[in-house]
Amino acid sequence: MSTSRSTEDLLQTLRQVTKRKPKPKRERGLDKVVFSVAAISALAFIIWGFVSSASLGEVANTLLAGTMSNFGWLFVVAASFFLIFVIVVAASRFGEIKLGQDDEKPEFRTSSWIAMMFASGMGIGLVFYGVAEPLWFYMAPPPGTVDGQTAEALQTAMGTTMFHWGLYPWAMYAIVGLGLAYGTFRLGRSQLFSSMFVPLFGQRAVNGIGGRLINILAILATLFGSACSLGLGAMQIGGGIQSMGLLESVGTTTLVLIIAVLTACFVASAASGIAKGIQALSNINMVLALLLAVLVFIGGPTLFILNVLPNALGSFIGDLPQMASRTATTGGDALQSWMSSWTIFYWAWWVSWTPFVGLFIARISRGRTIRQFVTGVLFIPSAISLIWFSVMGGGAIGLQESAEEGGRIDALVNMTADGPDLNFDSALFDYLGALVVPDWLSLTMIVIAVVLIGIFFITSADSASIVMGTLSENGSTNPSRRIVIFWGVAVGAVAAVMLLAGGDHPAAALNGLKTFTIVSALPFLFVMILLCVALWKDLSQDPLVLQGKLAQQILVDSVTTAVDKYDGEPFELDTFTTEVPVVPLPEIPDAGHPVRLEQPVDQK
Repeated sequence: MSTSRSTEDLLQTLRQVTKRKPKPKRERGLDKVVFSVAAISALAFIIWGFVSSASLGEVANTLLAGTMSNFGWLFVVAASFFLIFVIVVAASRFGEIKLGQDDEKPEFRTSSWIAMMFASGMGIGLVFYGVAEPLWFYMAPPPGTVDGQTAEALQTAMGTTMFHWGLYPWAMYAIVGLGLAYGTFRLGRSQLFSSMFVPLFGQRAVNGIGGRLINILAILATLFGSACSLGLGAMQIGGGIQSMGLLESVGTTTLVLIIAVLTACFVASAASGIAKGIQALSNINMVLALLLAVLVFIGGPTLFILNVLPNALGSFIGDLPQMASRTATTGGDALQSWMSSWTIFYWAWWVSWTPFVGLFIARISRGRTIRQFVTGVLFIPSAISLIWFSVMGGGAIGLQESAEEGGRIDALVNMTADGPDLNFDSALFDYLGALVVPDWLSLTMIVIAVVLIGIFFITSADSASIVMGTLSENGSTNPSRRIVIFWGVAVGAVAAVMLLAGGDHPAAALNGLKTFTIVSALPFLFVMILLCVALWKDLSQDPLVLQGKLAQQILVDSVTTAVDKYDGEPFELDTFTTEVPVVPLPEIPDAGHPVRLEQPVDQK
C-alpha cells in the first residue's frame, strides 16, 4: 500500500513527539528578576496608598473609567469564550487524554477529589455575598430587566447570582488548571505559569524575558485578587463585630486594624511551619460552613428555600443568553455603572484568582482524563454555589417577602431614593438575627460566621503566599519561609491600601476593592486568552491525538489504494504485523506538586 503525504507527515510528527524528552527544569532558587520586579511594584503601590490614598484612589478611578470604556466588552466576550473553550476541549477528541501517563490511575479517589474541590470552592466571597447579592438583586434588579420586589425579581436575582458564581468562574480556573496539569504531569514541564506557553513561544523565550513577564503578571494578579478577598473578609468581620454590639460603627481605620491582626496570625502560622495546623483549620472551616448552612436551612424559611433551588437553576439557564451578552451599549451609563460594580468586577476577580485556584485543582487532578477534569471542575463547585446561595440568599428573600406581606418580622432591607439601604458588611448577620430561633442560637451562628471568615482569611493568605512564592522561586514546591511571609504581609498591606483608597464609608471601601481588582486584572486577561491558544496547540500535538489521526488517515489511504487497484470491484481490508515498533510516551518523572496539599487553597 502506498502512503499519502498526509500519512508521512503524521508519522514524522508522531515520531518527533514520542521521542522528545522532558526539558531540563529551570534552575531552582529565587528568580531575582521575577521577585524583584513584582516585589518593587507591590511595595510602590503600598507606599503610595499609605502616603496619599486619595491620589491613588483618583488614579484608580481614572484607570477604571478607561478600562470600562475600552475593554468592558472584552471581559464580557472573554468570559463566554472561556466557558465555550473548556466545554469544546472536553467534548472533543482531547477529552480522552490523561493528565499523566496513558496507564496512570487518578492520584486521589473520586470522593476525596470532590471533597478537595469543595474546599477550593468555598471561601470569603461566598460568605460575604451569600445573603447580600441575591437580596440586592431582588430589591434592585439589573437595569432594563424586571421590576424589583416581584416574583420575576426573585427569578432574576437568583439567575444573575448563579451567572456570577457558577460555571463562568470555574471555566476560567479550569483553563489554568488544565494547562498546568497537562504540562506538568504529561509533558514533565516545570510548574511555572510561563511553562504553559512553550508551544507558542518556545522553550528559550519562556525561560527568558517573556516568560518572566508572564510570571510577574501572575504574581501581581494573585496579589490583588487575594487582597480583594481579604478586604471583603475584614469588612464582614467588622460587620459581625458591630452586630454583636462590640462597636457602634466600624470605619476604615478599624478595618485596617482587623487586617493587621489577621495578617499577624497568618505570619505566626507560616513562621511556625506547622503545616498540619493549617490543614486542621481548613477542615474546621469546611465543617463550620456546613454547620452554618444547615442551621440556617432549619431556622429559616425551609420550604421557601426548597422551592428556590430549582428556580435558581432554571432562571440561570433561561436568562443565560441575555446575561452573557449584556454590555453598556444595551443600557447606557446606568448599565455600564452596574456592570463595573457587578459582572465585570466578578470576571476580573476570577481572572486574578486563576493562578491561585488553577494551581490547586491541577495538583489534585493527576491521572484523570481531561473530560473528567473539566466535568468535575465545572459542575461540582457550581452545585455547591447553587445550594449555598439558595439557602442564604434565597432564604433572605423569603424573609423579605414575608415582611413585605405583613409578616411578624421586620424587613431586612428598605428601598430609598438612592436604592436599597443594604449594608453588605452586616447583611449576613442581619439575616441570622432575623431567623426564628432562640437568641442564644442566633448569637452562636453570628460567632460561627465571624470565626469562619477569620479562618478563611488566614488559610487563604497562607495558600496565596505559597503560590506567589512558587512563582518567585522558579516553581519550587516548597518556597522558602521568608518569601512566603513577605508575600503574606504584602497581601494584607495591599488589602489595607485598597480599603483606604476607597474611602471611610463601607460602600466606598467596597467600591475601592472593586476598582483595583478590575484595573489590575486587565493585563492578565490577555495572558488568559493567549493561554487558550497555547493549550489548544499543545493538545493537538499529543501522541494520543496524533495516533487517532494517523489511524484515520491510514484507513483512508488503504481504501483509496484498494479502489484504484481493483477498479471499483468489491474488496476487503486485512491487518498484518509489521516490524515497525510502537513508540510509547516518554517517561515523565514526578514533576512535583504546585502547592502543598497540607495547606489547601481556599477560593475567595
